[in-house]
Amino acid sequence: MKTLTFPTSHKTQLMDISKEVQEAIIESGVKDGIVVVFSPHTTTSIMTFENVDPKLERDLLKELSIHVNDTQHYEHIGGNAVAHLKSALNGSNVTVPVVNAAPLLGKWQGIFFAEFDGPRQERSIHIKVIAG
Repeated sequence: MKTLTFPTSHKTQLMDISKEVQEAIIESGVKDGIVVVFSPHTTTSIMTFENVDPKLERDLLKELSIHVNDTQHYEHIGGNAVAHLKSALNGSNVTVPVVNAAPLLGKWQGIFFAEFDGPRQERSIHIKVIAG
């Protein structure tokens, strides 16, 4: 398993981690199988999303903020209920087939890390490549 650690720079943001996942697959030596990408943080998500138009990333973050926002009353005492809820709605992991030592993604699809409670000095993800 490979663990990547990195900072985030905004309260909410999407980061395309497709290249890092590809590198982990190559380093693993697995030609065919699956790759699991997991975030151990309860205020972040891992998702597949379109990777061509960065404006769509902003659109997604905007829509999430419309539906889950600070104008609502939340019982959570930590002050970051919005981040936890956005994370829960989007999930903490993705599993993608690996074919010919590459993630089997659609033409405009990438693997993204989503920050909902930043900026943070240290976030991490775990990448596990499994032969199949």
